[in-house]
Parts: sequence; C-alpha cells; structure tokens
Amino acid sequence: MAKLERTLGGDFNDLLRRIENGILEGSMSATLEDSSDFSGGDAKCSVRVFERYSYFGSNRVSLSVTLFQNAGGPIQLSAITAGGSQAMFFKINTVGEEAFLDKLRELLQ
Repeated sequence: MAKLERTLGGDFNDLLRRIENGILEGSMSATLEDSSDFSGGDAKCSVRVFERYSYFGSNRVSLSVTLFQNAGGPIQLSAITAGGSQAMFFKINTVGEEAFLDKLRELLQ
C-alpha cells in the first residue's frame, strides 16, 4: 500500500475532473470502478476508486482518491493504493502500486 496526502488550491470540480480524466487516459487498462459524492452545508467530499492492470506485478491494483473541501477553503486530497502484492503473509512487489500513485502525482503538478 502506498499513500499520498496533499493540501491543494483551485476549483474542486476542475481538480476532480482532471484527476478522473488523467487516470483513465493515463493507462489503457484503467477503469473507474465506483464513485461517491457528498455535500452538506459548505462541505464537499468526493471519493473515486480506480483499478488498472500492473504488467510488472501481473495483477490488478486499485487507487482510491478522496477530495474534501469545507467552505471554499483548501482542498484536502488523500490517495491510497492497494492490491499490488503477490505474497500471502507480507507485502512484496509493490511497484505497481507506486507507479499508479506516481501517475496521480504527475497530474497534481
């Protein structure tokens, strides 16, 4: 498992759209598995779960992205990958997870 957390500025919906499009266009095997959007008062929260095939690990890895913003303040991003290990009792070969997260890092620059 790999994790990325950031505090960002900008427009919430534009950032969400840029992440969705960038992840899906960044890999021919990437899919948006599911999504949720919440709002209450001045707060917004969006969750996206992506999956893609990792050639290096010969398996599928997932990327969960959560965006949160309260009252037009900074956007909080949390992104967590999972599924890249091939071992039964401990994690090895997490290269696919890191590569998936690296794609998101590129989109945020």
